[in-house]
Amino acid sequence: MIYFLTLKIDNKKTKVKLLILKDILDNKKDYLNKEIKLDGWVKNVRTSKNIGFIELNDGSDFKSIQIVFDNSLENYNNIKKITIGSSISIVGDLIKSLNDNQEFEIKAKSINIICKNNEDYPLQKKRHTLEYLRNIAHLRPRTNTFKAIFRIRSITSYAIHKFFNDSGFYYINTPIITTSDCEGAGEMFSVEKSKNNNKNFFGKETFLTVSGQLSAETLIYSLRNVYTFGPTFRAENSNTPRHAAEFWMIEPEMAFVDLRGCMNCAEKMLRSVVSYVLKNAKDELDFCNKFINNNIIERLENIIDSKFKIMEYTDAIEILKESKREFEYDVEWGIDLQTEHEKFLTNEFAKSPLFIVNYPKNIKAFYMRMNNDNKTVAAMDLLVPDVGEIIGGSQREERYEILLDKIKKDKLDEKDYWWYLDLRKYGSVIHSGFGMGLERLVMYLTGISNIRDVIPYPRTVNSANF
Repeated sequence: MIYFLTLKIDNKKTKVKLLILKDILDNKKDYLNKEIKLDGWVKNVRTSKNIGFIELNDGSDFKSIQIVFDNSLENYNNIKKITIGSSISIVGDLIKSLNDNQEFEIKAKSINIICKNNEDYPLQKKRHTLEYLRNIAHLRPRTNTFKAIFRIRSITSYAIHKFFNDSGFYYINTPIITTSDCEGAGEMFSVEKSKNNNKNFFGKETFLTVSGQLSAETLIYSLRNVYTFGPTFRAENSNTPRHAAEFWMIEPEMAFVDLRGCMNCAEKMLRSVVSYVLKNAKDELDFCNKFINNNIIERLENIIDSKFKIMEYTDAIEILKESKREFEYDVEWGIDLQTEHEKFLTNEFAKSPLFIVNYPKNIKAFYMRMNNDNKTVAAMDLLVPDVGEIIGGSQREERYEILLDKIKKDKLDEKDYWWYLDLRKYGSVIHSGFGMGLERLVMYLTGISNIRDVIPYPRTVNSANF
């Protein structure tokens, strides 16, 4: 991408070409032996008496480029003192490099220091622990690790939108402030009063949403297939590496689609997104594969090549029991599968992505369709090796009387769901949907083990510092 800046010189408007590093790296032959101007930040610097080398990056590409400068520059002695993280502007010629580790470099004709970093800059060292970097969340994106993670997060988000757009889904926005608890667990943040008014702003109790699903369902009766992609909130007092109070969810809803169709969509989406990221984030994934988890690329390629298997919840319980494995959490019919159970089923038994279907009704949300056995619901979880659950979904209960009965049995207030029940009275159809947490997907794609490290500013118990 090439940017143009319009300047007014001698009362005439003039367009000036502003190069970015990605444009140079993608079109090196077009710029070879030509003078270019580039702005960026110093990633590394090495100097001697008469010559120096700067590794420069401007944020447009994961890769950096080497700047060669010598004592012919008037400010050579000042440039020699430049510190990591400082911002500079250089003018020079793009030339072929004599270094075998790189193809091209820039021979500087001039270097202007825009802002020299203070000596107390926290990122002087090349390597820091992830725990340390969480305390400086405003600076950690400048490290290679978080540059890779957040670039992959962005590419993944685009891939998700692309898949649904190409598949005929409509992107919708559902309320962040809501009156209903989608999951029925009560783990919601209350929105009580406005700052300047002691009264309840909305005239009733409201909360930050835990899911956009219920609202999304209303749109399928007009648009058929829709999806929402936005922030959700859980007031769960859990301080594990897999939980955050604020996170982003992808939630498609589909009319005239049963549980099997829902699973097909989830499988296609995951394959599509992983394929796109493998193709368009090669440098970032190579970095993750080298420095975070050296199995990343292999396991992502396995997602593309593997056959996704399907297993009944009841069969999964029997397999876990027969394994004779000592699990931290006891295995019996009716439990919610834990990560250790999910990893065993995918890593050691199925050795592939695995759908678990038809869960006990008592451990699933009220909106899931009751099966004929009156003990299980048409729910599915997609488990992947090394991680466990990555997608959860269900066929929704489309029958008015059964849905009303489930709301009452779960001791939910019928008045809060009058509009949701209306959907079952007017043109009700079989429909399904699923949810996938963006952060959990990015953890899988990068090998990062803590959700706090795939969100720019994580919100967790006792932590909202930025």
